[in-house]
Order: sequence, then structure tokens, then C-alpha cells
Amino acid sequence: MSTAPTASPRRAFVTGATGQDGSYLIELLLSKGYEVHGLVRRTSSMNRGRLDAIKIDDELRKQRLLLHYGDVTDVACLARLILDVQPDEIYNLAAQNVRVSFDNPLYTVQVGGLGALNMLEAVRELSSKKSVRFYQAGTSEMFGGAPGTAPQSETTPFHPRSPYACGKAYAFHQTVNYREAYGLFACNGILFNHESPRRGETFVTRKITLAAGRIREGLQDKLFLGNLDAKRDWGYAQDFVEAMWLMLQQDEPDDYVVATGETHSVEDFLDVSFGRLELDWREHVELDPRFLRPTEVHLLQGDASKAQEKLGWKPTTSFAELVRLMVDNDWELARREREAASKA
Repeated sequence: MSTAPTASPRRAFVTGATGQDGSYLIELLLSKGYEVHGLVRRTSSMNRGRLDAIKIDDELRKQRLLLHYGDVTDVACLARLILDVQPDEIYNLAAQNVRVSFDNPLYTVQVGGLGALNMLEAVRELSSKKSVRFYQAGTSEMFGGAPGTAPQSETTPFHPRSPYACGKAYAFHQTVNYREAYGLFACNGILFNHESPRRGETFVTRKITLAAGRIREGLQDKLFLGNLDAKRDWGYAQDFVEAMWLMLQQDEPDDYVVATGETHSVEDFLDVSFGRLELDWREHVELDPRFLRPTEVHLLQGDASKAQEKLGWKPTTSFAELVRLMVDNDWELARREREAASKA
């Protein structure tokens, strides 16, 4: 008796696979039955901790998660990979971070701006052979927090204040242009700040939670920060990657702000983080001009009503819960560090 062939799983291609968002997105896609191909730079080969943290069966991971070496700035390699993999969905998450972009602006824009253009060209070539959907990771930093513009929505003008944001604004407009000029299913997600225990240690939120845990365990005494008055719309990365996926499941491509709609200052983040461990951050935090940006973004607050209405998406994790998740994770790391030091 013959049986019908098993349908092939949907196939996704994810750049920035070893980053915070990449790991959560891959986790989500695997849970939905996708075969996932991740792009990693060779310099990321020793930084696979986030992928190891993916909550998925090891055997399924081996079968459904395939990693490829490459770089979005290498157009020939990128095009070859995408044409070989022939994904149904492509998520471009590759980027530098904001602070580093001031120190290395050229490479930042090559990755965030021209890298996206390279991706779009590869998508355009693949789209002549099969249907493919493309997601471009935008950022609230493109708005720049100009006075009087909060809350920011899809219609708020951009005013980028860093090389990182300038590269992302270029990528945003190229994505819109390729959608309109070539009929690609291409979406921009304008994501406001989103954090997690997998956040990189150079980001201010993770610097705070790591330091709080280490101070609680007596491993350090001081934390040096820049602008404590900067206000951000902070959400949970695991919530936000669901919005990315939802954008590519719609009938028509569009651009969406993804945010909580709440704003909190760096000082607020300190209050909740150190308070969780019954510490007073004022006794441990010192201001350091080295951590001030040449051009600062003072207030970012998103209006995600379009995403809520059209995608059915809304955040499920509160600010306080997000901070608790991060502090508890990093306190446990500090306890392990202290125990290891005591046995040395």
C-alpha cells in the first residue's frame, strides 16, 4: 500500500543567527516545524552560547538547524548560499550595535545598510525561481527621539543619530523600494529596544544586571555608566521575534512598529535591577563620560497599534518581569562564579 509523500518543512534563512534575536527566532521557527539555515560569521564561531540555549530537542536541532559560514557584506557568497538553500522566508537580523558604530562607522554601515541591499538583490534573484518572503530588522534608533515626536509610529519621520541608525534607515528605504519596484514580499520591522538574558554584555541593560549580581555576591563594587536619563521603550526579545514571524504570514507585505508603548529611564532600570537584590544602586554606580554617545537619543516610545490590529500581536512580558528574568539569570551566573573562585 503506497503512502502519500510527507510534505517538506518550510525553510527559513536567518542572518545574525548567533545574536540575541537570532537565537530566539530560530527557537520559534524550530518549534513551528521549520528547517532553519543560519548565517554566522567565522568570527562568531566561538560565540555559540545563545544557540546552545535554544530550548529544543537535541536530535531535532541536528536535523532542522544548519549553520553556514558567511557575511552579508560578501555579495557573491550570500547570493550563492540563498540560491542553494532556496528558503521560503528570509530574516535579515545582521547588525552591529549603536555604541560600537561610533568607533567603527564604515563597517557598521556596510553590514547594516549595504548588507541589506545585498540581501535584497539575492531575494530578487531567488524570487524569479520561487515565492520567497523577506524580513528586514529595522530599529527605533532610526527615529532619533527628536523632541515632540513621541510616541513614534510608522508615519513618524526618521532622524537617525548614529552610524548604526543611518545604516538601518538606508536598509529600511531600500526594502520599501524593492517591494514597490519589483513586487517583492518584503517587510520592515521597526523594533524598539528588546532585552533578555541572552542580551550582549556590552548593552547597558545587561551591563546593569550582570553588575547587580556580581555586586550582590561581592565580586565587584562599582558599575560605570553614561547617561542615566535616557528613556527607552523596553520589551522582551522572545515576544518581539514572534512579531517578525507574524509579518511574513500576512497576505500583503507592510512595515510595522513593534513596541510596548511604555517608556522607562536607565535610572528606572537600575532601581528595579538593584532592588531585586535588595541593593541601593546609588552606592555602586558612577558616571563615566566615556560611555556617553557623541549624539544622544533621549526618548524613544513606540506606538504598536498597527501591529496589534493587523498582526494580532501584543507584548506579554511587563518591564518589571523582564528585568526580573535578566537579574535572576545573572545573579545565578555570579553565584557560580563566586563558587568556582572559592574552589580555585
